Amino acid sequence: MKIRSDIIRMYRDIHSWVGIVCGLALFIAFYAGAITMFEAPLNRWASKPAVFSEHTPLEKTPELVEKVLAEYPKAAGRYEVTLDAGFADRPARVMWSTGPRGRGTTYYAELAEDGSLQVHTEGPSAVGQLVDDLHQQVGILLDHELVMQLVGAISLMYFIALISGVIVLLPTLVKDLFILRIGKNLKRMWLDLHNALGLFSLPFHIIMALTAVVFAFHDLFYASQWTLLEKNGRPEFHEEVAEHREPLAPHQIVARLREQAPGFKPLYMQFHAEEDHGLELRVSGSNPRHGSRAPGYGIAGVDPYTGDLTSTDYMPGEQDGWYATLTSFFSLHFGNFGGNPIRWTYFLLGLAGAVLFYTGNLLWIESHRKKRRKGYEHLDVQQTKPSIILGALTVGISLGCIAGISTTIAAAKLLPLWTDALAAWHMGIYYTVFFLSVAWAFYRGAARGAVELLYASAVATLFIPAVSLLSALFPGVGWNHGGSTYLIDVMAIIGAGCFAFLAGKTVQRIHNAPEYSIWYVGEEVSPTQTVLGAQLQ
Repeated sequence: MKIRSDIIRMYRDIHSWVGIVCGLALFIAFYAGAITMFEAPLNRWASKPAVFSEHTPLEKTPELVEKVLAEYPKAAGRYEVTLDAGFADRPARVMWSTGPRGRGTTYYAELAEDGSLQVHTEGPSAVGQLVDDLHQQVGILLDHELVMQLVGAISLMYFIALISGVIVLLPTLVKDLFILRIGKNLKRMWLDLHNALGLFSLPFHIIMALTAVVFAFHDLFYASQWTLLEKNGRPEFHEEVAEHREPLAPHQIVARLREQAPGFKPLYMQFHAEEDHGLELRVSGSNPRHGSRAPGYGIAGVDPYTGDLTSTDYMPGEQDGWYATLTSFFSLHFGNFGGNPIRWTYFLLGLAGAVLFYTGNLLWIESHRKKRRKGYEHLDVQQTKPSIILGALTVGISLGCIAGISTTIAAAKLLPLWTDALAAWHMGIYYTVFFLSVAWAFYRGAARGAVELLYASAVATLFIPAVSLLSALFPGVGWNHGGSTYLIDVMAIIGAGCFAFLAGKTVQRIHNAPEYSIWYVGEEVSPTQTVLGAQLQ
């Protein structure tokens, strides 16, 4: 396919500059997003064993709730009843929280054998939620609503970068489609890898870009919808003022839901007290035949006094066309369909996406220097200050994200020995490692910093199985659940090996780099790099 060279140059510039602007944020989103594909086993690996040996029978839940509200009146504002006893993030029949999410205290309650109330505050680890927040907010420590607008703008630029990149590749698409030139020209090899990753995962990236836009701006879509309804006459809702009625027991509500929506599997109930019309109830669950916004995020509005459905906007299998379409975007983004095959596919594509953004920025720096050299081939064109800064930022932010996540995950089994403020500590560990990595990349430069931070990431990732081994040898230090949690240790070992391998390849790149390349470090090479480089030659 022939396209005019000036058009190719224009789209190459668009692809490069848009990719640079949003690439570092997207690296964090993709790397953290890949890990969230296994958030459930991660939370189980990182969380202490449940303090309750048995759950209160569902039929006795009204008695449990009555005792909770008598002893903890503030729980009446909002409390939850777990229906699925095997739900990893909900280790008790009744739960409630105080304070803002992530910074308050969560309480877990059960009935003892003698009928007395048992309450504990030891619950699931906060590390899984931190990784999810990093994915959603690309690591930006600002108000969630503001950050989501930024993420929406980044996603739009991301889509532009995808389209422009495809246009640039079109003239050589057939010739270079399956080519990966491995040899002394490492820049050419990384460019081939970058192009191959981008092209073969293009459908996934388009889905991520478009669904992220919906994810970021869906509140604005809702506002537009309600504005349209107001112009055309919004339907009137007549709420009944609750007289002093007793709500149905949870098992009765489950039975009523089974009658009205047989395919819906309730997982937990959230009760919310309203002064004007009494108790409100939302039931979260799933329907294996339909997607949902997130696992367990199929929500049904239910009348707690009759068990009748009052809202099905987010209830899988019962939605209208508008909400079913909106939910499909969320389901596509989070991979909430297809079971483990889709989960593993999303995980691998997420990691490949992170590699795409990391290599993209570094390749641009090299290409930009050679472009400036055109017509002056007899001269050595040095790197500009912006290129040096971009190189350090790319290495520091990308590898700082990896090292920070690995370090804070490894700390999950040890932190409960010293503190109860687990969420704050996990966040502090991540951002400390992250900002130290960025500072180190600026201090050492992109080339040396990349080698050292890749090795640091490998060591930090190895801490994860090391802590598991420590807890196996010394049962009082940490814990081991067995089963699916071993997946976390195995993946960490593989990941550490990959980071060490990339560090070795980067050493090789340094020893073969021409003068003034972003990878050139002159004659001053550390002893470790010299030994490794000699071994790789």
